[in-house]
Amino acid sequence: MTPTPDLIVFGLLAVLAIASAVMTLASRHAVYSALFLVLNFLVIAVLFLLLHAPFIALIQITVYAGAIMVLFLFVIMLLGLEKTRTMSKLRWQAPSSVLLAVILAGTLVYAVVNKQGVGRALLEPLQSGFGSPAEVGRVLFNQYLVPFEVTSVLLLVAMVGAIFLSTFKRRSSE
Repeated sequence: MTPTPDLIVFGLLAVLAIASAVMTLASRHAVYSALFLVLNFLVIAVLFLLLHAPFIALIQITVYAGAIMVLFLFVIMLLGLEKTRTMSKLRWQAPSSVLLAVILAGTLVYAVVNKQGVGRALLEPLQSGFGSPAEVGRVLFNQYLVPFEVTSVLLLVAMVGAIFLSTFKRRSSE
């Protein structure tokens, strides 16, 4: 079986995504880690484009690579984490990370070989409308309506609580 151009591009993007994720964790500087995370988000967005899901790719870039990473970089610069980053290694970190990597690799191989889960999604053709705003809305408001509404109420309560606490703190300091 000869590899198709899509498969070659997917393989290159997968290697780039894994490399940027490893560099996010391995970098000694917090700003570099955040920039490698931005690269990872962008590569994942391109993978969504390969799946013919432009809406999800756009959301990935806008929300994660845009807004959240600006917040991360702001906090890193504000707290001065570049100067205070000293981490000590624990004895159980290396063996547990190797064990988790072996479990993840085994699960991925099992899924691909048995054409279940991730393997089935990679090997079967995509459904029409996958990742479109209409399809995302249909799934969100039909299948996940209750969790969506619970999340919206939770965010509303958090917003009202934050406003109340900031007002209460301002009045008590006067």
